[in-house]
Amino acid sequence: MADSERLNKQMEFIREIDKEKLIKRQNYITDAETHENDAEHAWHMAIMTLLLKEYANEDIDVLKTITMLLIHDLVEVYAGDTYAYDEEAKKTQAEREAKAADKLYSILPEDQGEYLKSLWLEFEEQKTPEAKFARTMDNVQPLVLNDATDGKTWKEHSVKKSWIMKRNQRTHLGSEAIWEYAKENFIERNVQNGNVIDDTDSSVI
Repeated sequence: MADSERLNKQMEFIREIDKEKLIKRQNYITDAETHENDAEHAWHMAIMTLLLKEYANEDIDVLKTITMLLIHDLVEVYAGDTYAYDEEAKKTQAEREAKAADKLYSILPEDQGEYLKSLWLEFEEQKTPEAKFARTMDNVQPLVLNDATDGKTWKEHSVKKSWIMKRNQRTHLGSEAIWEYAKENFIERNVQNGNVIDDTDSSVI
């Protein structure tokens, strides 16, 4: 017989995280018209991990990595999405997301809540092979979509190459191979075709 109190908490959490589908990101999906939502972002990274695990710098626990990617943005149900290049919003991001994590994971039975929160913290701390590869997926997936949409979001926000490189300064820690591929095929190509401002050239003011 199921523990009704435990199952009630689990179902409440399942209902609550459905709100992740309402969190719009700045990126467009490949139709270049529809903004991606957080749930779609998580699904895409989970599939990427299954397909690209062979390129991880270190052996990874694939299920753990996928779980980490599926839950790491759930805090945005309460904290909202913080755009990668919104420097003002990033000043309060850590505090907002920590409070959101406490609130969200407390809905679950204690053992599950503590486990998922520990995975969220592991992702944030970026010390384990799984966390490093998950970060690589989290950073590369938006590059894939920006390239697929002819740099639409980058052009809308007048994104500079230096911003992208700064955001991706740890991407190689999860996978050197994927980072080198992304740098050449997603970043440099869009710099060359004018979708990203090349501020690494001294002639650019």
